[in-house]
Amino acid sequence: MSEKDVIHADALPLTVDSLAEQFAACGLSAGQTVIVHTRMSALGWVAGGAQAIILALLRVLTPSGTLMMPAFSPDTCDPANWRNPPVPEHWVPIIRAHMPLYDPLTTPTWGVGQVAELFRRWPGVIRSACSDASFAALGPQAEYLTADHTSLERLFDDDSPIGKLYKLDGYVFMLGLDHSKNTSIHLAEYRANIPKRYITEGTAIMVNGVRQWMPYQFHDLDDSDFAALGDAYEAAHNIPRGRVGRSECRFVKQRPLVDFAVGWLEQHRTPRETDVR
Repeated sequence: MSEKDVIHADALPLTVDSLAEQFAACGLSAGQTVIVHTRMSALGWVAGGAQAIILALLRVLTPSGTLMMPAFSPDTCDPANWRNPPVPEHWVPIIRAHMPLYDPLTTPTWGVGQVAELFRRWPGVIRSACSDASFAALGPQAEYLTADHTSLERLFDDDSPIGKLYKLDGYVFMLGLDHSKNTSIHLAEYRANIPKRYITEGTAIMVNGVRQWMPYQFHDLDDSDFAALGDAYEAAHNIPRGRVGRSECRFVKQRPLVDFAVGWLEQHRTPRETDVR
């Protein structure tokens, strides 16, 4: 969506002040530990763009709270598996040989939006070491959340930042998004007794000072039913949706959502032909 598409004469521009007020009305408050997923274009026109959204989030949380966002870089993984878009087969060995190594300070995010991309470069932010699905965090719990996040086989399990957020009884704020992009539900996929599918992935690493391509077995994940799952959770627990600008937003505690999702997935997920236990 272009900037022109979010300019409407019948709506005032959003500001740091109005955003902070609306975030608080959704449930955000000082001292919380929260992961935020954002689609900025859904909110309307924001004076200051991504910077204003981050400033407003930090204002409401205060320095006693911790803000976390996804900082994913899946384009560091095997180009043979890229589908959005795919690349020609003869490109694959060239990309494998020349893709820059993941660096928490310099590797850009991919597919998580402008707000998350700016946040991972925000002063004081700590970014985890997982090359495929890192997280960035700022606040008292940031070091705990991001430490030792190196597993590529299980990106969002109990030892990941998502699993640690569960241990802290934190919150999820879907800002301009429904639950289809709610990363926390992937934790339930690991925990649920449902068919598991594995694919061969790969990334470049340094071994004794030499760059090497490392293949590994990856537990594939599926968010295709997350929107329905999230709607079912909200309905079962009578959780109201807030509004920020022009968009509906979801603000929920993470732990009860994940617990509900485990049972929901076990009831509703059906095996696919490619699933392997």
